[in-house]
Amino acid sequence: MPKVTSVTPGTFCWAELCSSDWAVAKPFYTQLFSWQFDDQPIGEDCYYTLLKKQQDDIAAMYQMMPEQVEANVSSHWLAYIAVESVDTKAAEAQKLGAHIIHGPHDVPGAGRMVMMSDPGGALVALWQAKEHSGSQRALEFNVPYWHELTTRDVKASSAFYTQLLGWQAEQHPMGDITYTLFNINGQPVAGLMPVTDEWGKDTPAHWMIYLAVENCDAMVENTPHLGGQVCVPATDIEGIGRFAVLTDPSGAVFSVMESTSGDIDKASF
Repeated sequence: MPKVTSVTPGTFCWAELCSSDWAVAKPFYTQLFSWQFDDQPIGEDCYYTLLKKQQDDIAAMYQMMPEQVEANVSSHWLAYIAVESVDTKAAEAQKLGAHIIHGPHDVPGAGRMVMMSDPGGALVALWQAKEHSGSQRALEFNVPYWHELTTRDVKASSAFYTQLLGWQAEQHPMGDITYTLFNINGQPVAGLMPVTDEWGKDTPAHWMIYLAVENCDAMVENTPHLGGQVCVPATDIEGIGRFAVLTDPSGAVFSVMESTSGDIDKASF
């Protein structure tokens, strides 16, 4: 797969882990996914760690602020969506019911961003690329692969993203629920599923990041040995692949997907 140097507006371009314990989360991910890393100082004993596959940037992580740890903020992955103008989209998002948490502001030597919560409460970021477009690998093993919104208000969440980003919503019945596939010009960019009773009343709306893997079962087996936990064991999705939901040692939840759709470049492991 050629190196990614630009991204289409409206598509996910970057993933970033805010960890309550960066020191234990970093070896977990680098060992589980065979990633390299580059610790870039951003303060006293504080680093913005670029996670790399064969020296190409594919995601990042950092230690959350002490006041966040004291406030019991959970470790979490934050997904970024590419846009042409962060300022324009941030203003539009507010009018559509989003809450701006941080920004818009420049990230020196990289681009411009804003972090917000959508009308359903899910955290998401918008990214206007300058020197850094985002993940430099796509549709390969051990890189971000899919993003899925879980929400309690499907109608409101669907309306927000279709209006803000021009996504087209396509409904697919899946057993007792209806899965929403978001497309751009007929190409899938993300998914949406409702929170069901089995999730529990305290499950917040959230964007789940999926990483493509060669062997889902091997990831499930290795996770506890590296200090993580298995939330949902390896499970088949007909026509899609095999997935599992995992938790890193600092408490951040993410998923892995062994795709059977033939879209992964297996030559670029």
